[in-house]
Amino acid sequence: MTFTPVLPLLLFCSYLFAQSPITQSQKYLGENPPGSKPVKFAPGIISLDNQHEFGSVFSNNGDEFFYAVDKDGKTQTKCVKFVNGKWSEPFTILSDAVFSYNDPMLSPDGNRLYFISNRPLTNTGKEKDYDIWYVERTRSGWSLPVNAGAKVNSVKHEYYISFTKKGSMYFSSNRMATKERTNNFDIYSLPVTGKGSKQPVSLPGMINTEEYEADVYVAGDESYVIFCAVRAEGYGAGDLYISFKKKDGTWTKAKNMGSVINTSGHELCPFVTADGKYLFYTSNKDIYWVNASIIDILR
Repeated sequence: MTFTPVLPLLLFCSYLFAQSPITQSQKYLGENPPGSKPVKFAPGIISLDNQHEFGSVFSNNGDEFFYAVDKDGKTQTKCVKFVNGKWSEPFTILSDAVFSYNDPMLSPDGNRLYFISNRPLTNTGKEKDYDIWYVERTRSGWSLPVNAGAKVNSVKHEYYISFTKKGSMYFSSNRMATKERTNNFDIYSLPVTGKGSKQPVSLPGMINTEEYEADVYVAGDESYVIFCAVRAEGYGAGDLYISFKKKDGTWTKAKNMGSVINTSGHELCPFVTADGKYLFYTSNKDIYWVNASIIDILR
């Protein structure tokens, strides 16, 4: 077994003690920002022709980029970091010869990296259903993986995690699926209060249906959610939809994000950068980005 949960020590230490500010031209790996038409993100560096990438997230200050890669049928989590005035080459931070690690997402304070894995609780034995896990930053890299616990995870699959600025968690699960409808994933929120977390709450029928809803991204102010859904009116194998929260706390009927975003393939894994400028997502095994003004157009 080749589990590697630790960031290389030299790179991590240089990040801690010799980090230089990122200039405007160095942001987003130095890529030219997209307009209203989606383009591949960092082709030849991140988005490779012979590789399946998905599930991406930038840190709040833009100096780290995490994403998942499917390698020989197993998924692993990679990272690039801005260190000593330049971006590193992609390196692996979560991998295993048996189990998968993907759907990375940072906590609001950036000190935890959440992900999903089919590893058993003891990391020995056969693979299990997908649970939500996390690793914590340490002075030497990352901690060993910690299971997010029974309040979040069920005996079925949990996928993709995102957070509001206050710490409420959104994720998807097929915990209510039946033997006849095993692909019935729904989106849940887990509100956080001063006294600790409540129980997960299924989002209403304006968002969840008897079909597939997963890969949810929630805005930091909880004003909208973007998610992947499989519906009859869709363009392909899975489309991105958006729903906005109204002043009374209810949600608008989810709207397909249209042919600018969705194709005859599969669109999934949405993420909006902390500055609100760019929407990242996966399309046909590559990571794309587009100006986030499309969100306001759909509002």
